[in-house]
Amino acid sequence: MKLYCLSGHPTLPCNVLKFKSTTIMLDCGLDTTAALYFLPLPLVHSPRLSKLPGWVSKDGAVNLEKKELLDLSTIDVILISNYHCMMALPYITEHTGFTGTVYATEPTLQIGRLLMEELVTFMERVPKAQAATCWKNKEIQRLLPGPLKDAVDVWSWRKCYSVQEVNSALSKVQLVGYSQKELFGAVQVTPLSSGYSLGSSNWIIQSHYEKVSYVSGSSLLTTHPQPMEQSSLKNSDVLILTGLTQIPTANPDGMLGEFCSNLAMTIRAGGNVLVPCYSSGVIYDLLECLYQFMDSANLGSTPFYFISPVANSSLEFSQIFAEWLCQNKQSKVYLPEPPFPHAELIQTNKLKHYPSIHGDFSSEFRQPCVVFTGHPSLRFGDVVHFMELWGKSSLNTIIFTEPDFSYLDALAPYQPLAMKCVYCPIDTRLNFHQVSKLLKDIQPLHVVCPEPYTQPPPAQPHRSDLMLELQPPPMAYRRCSVLGLPFRRRYERIHLLPELARSLVPSEIKAGVSVATVSAVLQSKDNKHVLQPVPKPAPVPPSKKRKRVTEEPPEVLNPKPLLSGAVPLEPFLAMLHKNGITEVKVEETADGHILHLQTEDVLIQLEEDATHIICDNNEPLRTALRDLVLRFLQKL
Repeated sequence: MKLYCLSGHPTLPCNVLKFKSTTIMLDCGLDTTAALYFLPLPLVHSPRLSKLPGWVSKDGAVNLEKKELLDLSTIDVILISNYHCMMALPYITEHTGFTGTVYATEPTLQIGRLLMEELVTFMERVPKAQAATCWKNKEIQRLLPGPLKDAVDVWSWRKCYSVQEVNSALSKVQLVGYSQKELFGAVQVTPLSSGYSLGSSNWIIQSHYEKVSYVSGSSLLTTHPQPMEQSSLKNSDVLILTGLTQIPTANPDGMLGEFCSNLAMTIRAGGNVLVPCYSSGVIYDLLECLYQFMDSANLGSTPFYFISPVANSSLEFSQIFAEWLCQNKQSKVYLPEPPFPHAELIQTNKLKHYPSIHGDFSSEFRQPCVVFTGHPSLRFGDVVHFMELWGKSSLNTIIFTEPDFSYLDALAPYQPLAMKCVYCPIDTRLNFHQVSKLLKDIQPLHVVCPEPYTQPPPAQPHRSDLMLELQPPPMAYRRCSVLGLPFRRRYERIHLLPELARSLVPSEIKAGVSVATVSAVLQSKDNKHVLQPVPKPAPVPPSKKRKRVTEEPPEVLNPKPLLSGAVPLEPFLAMLHKNGITEVKVEETADGHILHLQTEDVLIQLEEDATHIICDNNEPLRTALRDLVLRFLQKL
């Protein structure tokens, strides 16, 4: 069994597991942090950005060589754990010759579709007049300003996919429910609730005798999704762990408190609040928190604006996937009440949503207000316009809640900046204390995880509590590494054809246990093994003229009888004495006993699963001793 690591981002994983002749991709996250290396894409003309000098190379075009760790066309199945970890799916299904199946839950599919469509819209509504590729040549790249000159594998970067590619990729997804078992050859895959987001899953990958658990993006906190299912993860031979919190020192509840207090402070001073965020996920919890907070803070008249090409669909999906919500929110559906309070915010016009800043928004917009919009990188989307619009006033505040991007790097192109910046990252995924307790409870034999989890953060080398300390130590992987997993396949399940089963003659070797010998032909196909009767040789057709037979049919030999049982020491010594062998020295060993027949100079080793008679140049005696041993054993 081998594990191929294709991603260097622990919370946006992409691993490939080879298990029982099946190639399984575990997630396909898209790392967009490289967007921070580039200038923002403004929706309207920005004089400030347009005046920045460009960088020109005098070198010509170059050929790019592509190296691959793995042929992605050989992948049989892709398992998706949550909608953030499927953003690279079109690159795999549409450009590698992939012919397999993708498994995901319905919320993961539908919200993943929204995030992909949003990304495509962000890119396509700001078309670039030119496309540049020469800078990807290593000789040119090293001349670029940092951090682009230090970027790794820039030749593998691709332009954004299209809506057609998104639709084609998602047509290959097969929907599954929690605890629903899907067979793929000899491998069975089962999704379990991970507690992180709507429809998010951990996966059990098992055969009849081996079990691998894949834990990615899980949460034990009580938020809107179904709680994490833990008991099914027990008795795992290997547990692959990824997607832990990116900010282990920040408490989500504490961050929500800071978010609300900074927002209220800005609104009271007459300023606006900008919240760069994804269009699904934490935004639901932020709106619920503000729903309770704003009235108590006497700020109930403050308008909220949610601006995204998929804002309406996202808010609707959160209300209709009732069976994927926690029990508290599920119960509201049957009252009937909307599970999320943002439905009431919309009805009372406190929350308004728009596809973009153009159209109705510009005429209905009033200040001071709170705007939720994307993209969290501040490099594309409507957020770029608000940074240009509000960045010059110290009354305004930008509050970062998404932990995926460095907020200092995100703000760099907008400096000097007068608006206040607050960092309140909210990441509900497992921290190191929680995951250590979880692993103690489920006790996998081996744990495999990204290398950063096995050492303290570089900025805090003394914090040994911010790493995994396990016994045995976890196996660590890094990008482009291949791990041989400590997994020995000892058993396989074999099916007998009925006619072969009818021919068996079981012998009882002890109460309730019977065994039978079998001679058969083993057929293995698609990881399934079948025992078939030995074919009888075809009869030779009669002929007038005797032909010389050049090939003899293969001879089927009858198997030697098998022996069952054990040779008990005291009765065997009595049997030897009865047959005239009286001088026997007995020595106890770790595996049984050694009997030294001193007069005959013979050694007999009695072990649990074998008996050895060491007798030189006396075949009649060896045969006689063998017959005495056989009296205590049962022939099958």
